[in-house]
Amino acid sequence: MTDRRVLAAHLAAFAEMGVNGISRDPRWRERLETSPASAAGEEVSTAPARDRVSAAPPSPLPMMDLGQIRAHIGDCTRCKLHALGRKQIVFGVGNPNAQLMFVGEAPGADEDQQGEPFVGRAGQLLTKIIESIGLQRSDVYIANVIKCRPPGNRNPEPEEVAECRPFLFSQIDAIKPRVVVALGTFAAHTLLGTDAPISRLRGHVHAFRNGAQLIPTFHPAFLLRSPDRKRDVWEDMKKVRDLLAEFN
Repeated sequence: MTDRRVLAAHLAAFAEMGVNGISRDPRWRERLETSPASAAGEEVSTAPARDRVSAAPPSPLPMMDLGQIRAHIGDCTRCKLHALGRKQIVFGVGNPNAQLMFVGEAPGADEDQQGEPFVGRAGQLLTKIIESIGLQRSDVYIANVIKCRPPGNRNPEPEEVAECRPFLFSQIDAIKPRVVVALGTFAAHTLLGTDAPISRLRGHVHAFRNGAQLIPTFHPAFLLRSPDRKRDVWEDMKKVRDLLAEFN
């Protein structure tokens, strides 16, 4: 086997273990060797990145209430979405002191038109999901990872998520919910700092920031396409209901 083929075989093996790349920067090894866990003699995890759930990043913004966060966003032009057909910012809606918060992916056409998250068909289903555990939409808070509609309802791009993520975490810090439900892949990945599939993340309760508990589940839009998965969401929502009961 040639050197090139040997290298290719090694890279393929590492890829199967979840290694996404390597760095020749000596500072990388220095950071690993001088990390708090290493200095304390603790084992440093070498599990594949996709199998680890890292702590959600702290908000880089100062502590603000929801009104101040909305004012800080303004008529946002921080990423390219402002020039790609969005009509308005879709900030969030609901009880500013909610114990339960839902986080979706991005506004769709109906949301972009009305300026409120989850008002289309998926939103109608979300309302039924909320009511299934004895609550109303006015009892909870609903927001999205990004605040502008992507053209054609395409998936958010990494730089778009990166620009909006501080606002989402500031919203969460202002509301201080007891339970956060991540609706779909993008919300779960953004909130938990992982790239594990939603099918593996759901069904579990994850520790989140400020003592909150986070439950990932399928997005209502997915349920419209795959109604057979509604039972899975009902199981997740029963966990939400039980967690909320512990606080009351």
